[in-house]
Order: sequence, then C-alpha cells, then structure tokens
Amino acid sequence: MRNNETTGIGQPDLAAALIRCARGERQALRTLFEAESGRLIAIAQRIVRRRELAEEVVQDSFVQIWTKSHQYDASRGSARGWIYSIVRNRALNTIRASRHEDLTEPNLLVTLADSGLNEDVDQAWADLGVQSRLRECLSALDETKRKPILMAYICGYTHGEIAGRLRIPLGTAKAWIRRGLSALRECMA
Repeated sequence: MRNNETTGIGQPDLAAALIRCARGERQALRTLFEAESGRLIAIAQRIVRRRELAEEVVQDSFVQIWTKSHQYDASRGSARGWIYSIVRNRALNTIRASRHEDLTEPNLLVTLADSGLNEDVDQAWADLGVQSRLRECLSALDETKRKPILMAYICGYTHGEIAGRLRIPLGTAKAWIRRGLSALRECMA
C-alpha cells in the first residue's frame, strides 16, 4: 500500500482502495479485506448468528465488492458505509434465503441492551465522512431517528436487536427507522 492511501492514523484509505479495485488491482481488495474483515464478520455474525455462516457472508460480500467497486460514489457516503451495507444486505439475504430467522430471546435482549451500544453508534457516526451528504442529512434527524438508522445500516443490528438495546417495542423501532429513512430520502434527493 502506498503512503498516500492511508489516513493520518495509519488506517487504509478505503475510498482509494475501492477506486483501485475498480481498476482491477487485486492488492486493493486485499487491503480492504485486511482492514475490515474482522469487523465485518462480527456484523454478519450478529445477523446470521453463526460464525461459519458469517464468514461465508463476508467472503461473498468481498466478491461483490470486487465486482461492483466501480459503483461506489464518494459523494453519496463513506467507503466504509458502502462496504458495510453490502455485508449487511448479503447477511439479510442469506437469512431470507434459508427461511430461517432466529428470534432473539428476552433474556438476551437485556444483555444486548447493555453491551457497548453507544460505542458502536459513536464509532459508526465517527466513520462517516465529515463533509458527506449522508452525514449532513443524518445530522438533520432527531436522535430517535438517527440512532436506529446507524444501528441498522452501519452497525448491522436487526430490528429486534435495536428494539432490545433501546428497550422499546419492536413496532416502535421499525417505525422510527421507517420515518428516519423517509426523511433521509427527502434530504438526499
């Protein structure tokens, strides 16, 4: 990796790596994998509930990242958000395809509610580009809409996990996300 493709803290510049992937540079895909695979497996595992299945989801996602890297548009959001949304969508599609969805047990919901929620959301917020249009539009949302959207689309939580972590009914979590996405669509248009 060249020096000009790292951030100030030694992290790879994911947007530059995606551009290199679009040009067919395999080393760029390796850079992305080495930088993000651990977190992506954790996100996928939260959704599919099995480590080996999460690893398959991430592997399939990297094939998709490689083949669709030319579609990444920095003006629409961060490279990390783009990559994470591919993994999240692939994991959800895997669940749908298997027609098997593990329901979260009530006892587990209390544990999930207490385990690092604010750190995950704060990190997701920090990872959004300061000058990105997505961050600008998310900033316009109130906290009750912004937080569930970040939890779902950046952190990879299911609606059930969001409801459990925020200690709200599932229907309320879904409504907040739906309203927030509607407001985001208007802002991004």
